[in-house]
Amino acid sequence: MLDLLAGFIQELRRAGLPVSLTENLDAMEAVKHIPLEDREAFKFALGATLVKNSSHWKAFETVFEVYFSLRGRQFEIPSGDDAGALRDLEQQNGRAAGGSAMDSLTPEELAEMLYRALMDADDAVIRAVARQAVSRYAGMEPGRPVGGTYYLYRTLRQLDLDGVLERMMEAAREDAGGQLTELEERLEHDEFEIRIDKLKAEIEAEIRRRLVADRGVEAMARTLRKPLPEDVDFMHASREEMAQLKRALHPLTRKLAVRLARKRRHGRKGPLDFRSTIRRSLSTGGVPLEPRFKYPRPAKPEIFVVADISGSVAAFARFTLQLVYAISNQFSKVRAFVFIDGIDEVTPYFEGEEDITRAVHRVNTEADVVWVDGHSDYGHAFEVFWERWGNEIGPRTSVLLLGDARNNYHASQAWVVKEMQRRARHVHWLNPEPRSYWDTGDSIISEYASFCDGVYECRNLRQLERFVEVLA
Repeated sequence: MLDLLAGFIQELRRAGLPVSLTENLDAMEAVKHIPLEDREAFKFALGATLVKNSSHWKAFETVFEVYFSLRGRQFEIPSGDDAGALRDLEQQNGRAAGGSAMDSLTPEELAEMLYRALMDADDAVIRAVARQAVSRYAGMEPGRPVGGTYYLYRTLRQLDLDGVLERMMEAAREDAGGQLTELEERLEHDEFEIRIDKLKAEIEAEIRRRLVADRGVEAMARTLRKPLPEDVDFMHASREEMAQLKRALHPLTRKLAVRLARKRRHGRKGPLDFRSTIRRSLSTGGVPLEPRFKYPRPAKPEIFVVADISGSVAAFARFTLQLVYAISNQFSKVRAFVFIDGIDEVTPYFEGEEDITRAVHRVNTEADVVWVDGHSDYGHAFEVFWERWGNEIGPRTSVLLLGDARNNYHASQAWVVKEMQRRARHVHWLNPEPRSYWDTGDSIISEYASFCDGVYECRNLRQLERFVEVLA
């Protein structure tokens, strides 16, 4: 058991969860006080000690299901509540109960059993039917290098859950006298969908158990490992991962705002204030017991964000703009400019807008950023920026340049970035591409980097968070 727990902790760390030695010891202590046969209690005891962020729960749950799934013959024959429920159902169907009783059911009888289990919300029978469906329809073969998604698709296709849902809705209408109100229709539909989702989860868990039994814990953990929301690559995120990023952005902005405010409030002490120290010492007979210092009052920086929003880096620019404006109260002024081969200021879209997502949507749909053909031209965009707004950059301004510096072989006009650096407090470049891709193909990041105070690889929320602290 200790070896299994140790492997479980190591896999959590590989998945990106920050599990310290202290938390590891807390988990070991917690499992001493719960019955190990109670799988749910065991799971939540580990979760309470090892998971500190709600966005990490899904990754924890996946690793737990792999390491502590039932393996071997345990999943072949139902036991306990599942067996009792099956015996009742088989007796109603005129069959004898037994370990292979479900194997003798025809597909139509299995479908009827599934329908009745979903209508009655009978979790025990749903689990048993899920096991039988995987045995019949998944077509799993030992040693076959096929992912669980394929087996899940084959099983669900045979069960025709859309047809089952429609049949359940028809039954609900008949029970109500032939017609449901709009609200009742929606409530019944939502309830039945929840039950069907539970069935899908049971099927997925059953497939995972069988794959673990066939391939081993470590191999399945590697296969199912997915990045945490803060480690998802902006440029390659799926739709589901994009949704996770949006949910993770709001708590991140609050955490950063508090951290930046604390950083300014607790700045380092300045030089000794001699006059104030002497004046203070008069109350202690001229003995300077309490030295007084000149505390620095650092000015909040002014931010100019100049972002490439062409297709390849649009998601990165969108998240960076959202993050910067969400913590804009930590800066004296924030101005935003977006470009492709033309450039436009979009600061007014964010002013007075509580929903930053709506402002970003306006940026994507209303900004005038196309000059000729809508392909990235950093040189022309920078030139126009300098002509229109260059004289507004001052010694309190920090300029953020966002983009991959892929210029489609146009002139770089790197002298503009040099002039920005001469006038501004800082010039930083955030590049969403891996560092190994820089200066390959039409990337000219090095031409601009020589005139920047820093060029940062910024492909995910974790790296973006680290940079914001540098900026402040």
